[in-house]
Amino acid sequence: MIASDAESGGAAGTGLRVLVVEDNEDAAETLRMLLEVWGHQTAVAHTGPAAIEEAVRFRPQVVLCDLGLPGMDGLTVAGVLRREPGTTQAFLVALSGFGEDGDVQRARQAGFDLHLTKPVDPNDLHQLLSQRRAGPDVT
Repeated sequence: MIASDAESGGAAGTGLRVLVVEDNEDAAETLRMLLEVWGHQTAVAHTGPAAIEEAVRFRPQVVLCDLGLPGMDGLTVAGVLRREPGTTQAFLVALSGFGEDGDVQRARQAGFDLHLTKPVDPNDLHQLLSQRRAGPDVT
């Protein structure tokens, strides 16, 4: 089902800039489409180095980043993004199949604001992004 702007939490053009970093191309495309239905602007990267390059160009407000990436893992990506002038204030969300306390702690230490265990519930993600949208601009 496709949600209308009213159902998705806002009018077109009021969404966040969200960077999806996921090496599984089908999963990345599905997440991108869902985010766009909700009214967000999106960009996608499939490797760690591509994530850095795209983040510098796109200046996302939110980054949804898989941790197991080719070329550079998501933990390293987070550390770089925390040092890049255009991305230091982005809200970084780790996406991982591993959700033990140690996994969450490593993600936090790397610079992530939040750790979500896959598969992520779309309703939880929608609520999270709606809260970010309602808050102050993080650019």
